[in-house]
Amino acid sequence: MMKKMLPVLLACLLFTLLCGGSMAVAQPAIPIPDINLQVGTADDPEQLVGTLQLLLLISILSLAPAFVILMTSFTRIVIVLGFVRNALATQQIPPNQVVIGLALFLTFFVMSPVLAEMNEQALGPYRAEEISFEEALDMASHPLREFMLNNTREKDLALFLDVANLEVPEERAQTPFGALVPAFVISELKTAFQMGFIIFVPFLIIDMVVASILMSMGMFMLPPVIVSLPFKILLFVLVDGWYLVVQSLVQSYA
Repeated sequence: MMKKMLPVLLACLLFTLLCGGSMAVAQPAIPIPDINLQVGTADDPEQLVGTLQLLLLISILSLAPAFVILMTSFTRIVIVLGFVRNALATQQIPPNQVVIGLALFLTFFVMSPVLAEMNEQALGPYRAEEISFEEALDMASHPLREFMLNNTREKDLALFLDVANLEVPEERAQTPFGALVPAFVISELKTAFQMGFIIFVPFLIIDMVVASILMSMGMFMLPPVIVSLPFKILLFVLVDGWYLVVQSLVQSYA
């Protein structure tokens, strides 16, 4: 029986291969893009300059997240939101994705006037070919510098100017970013921790009251956090805590 079926199976297999081959030949070839990265000698020195500019641009783009974190309101916002979650003792609720996403959108909201001013003074004229790239870069730095100076303590800025042996600039527009950025970051950290302390106080009082009641009742084996958690959530909801926290964060940059 197997000997009789073998020629039939071979014939079916051959027919399938022939049909598949004819269909592959009949179908048009789909163009596949090819990307080649080659290292060779350049005929013109300008080719090397263009390559170095491309590498520099890629390096700057890789540092873009650091610029967003350190030169905007993101640092203060995300730290305060983290303090709220830790004060509530809700572990990972809200999740990190929600906290960071809310911090990003609040950052865009707070920085929207600065971005609009940068677009009006630098990006718009540059796209209209009214100014050069160097002039656009210089004009775009003014609104960002003003924002950072308005939220930086003089003591922090003086610290980095003194360490770098730089003189105090006569005008705000002459403040170097090398000293302004770290001064702005530590100022944001101090402000965020101050706001976090104020947020922690009412929840700490609830924990102390619950712990005292449990100890007076002799319930030493019952963790106070388990009992105080519903009360902290209830208090946070009754006072509309998220509204107050976001309102305080946004108005702190007004």
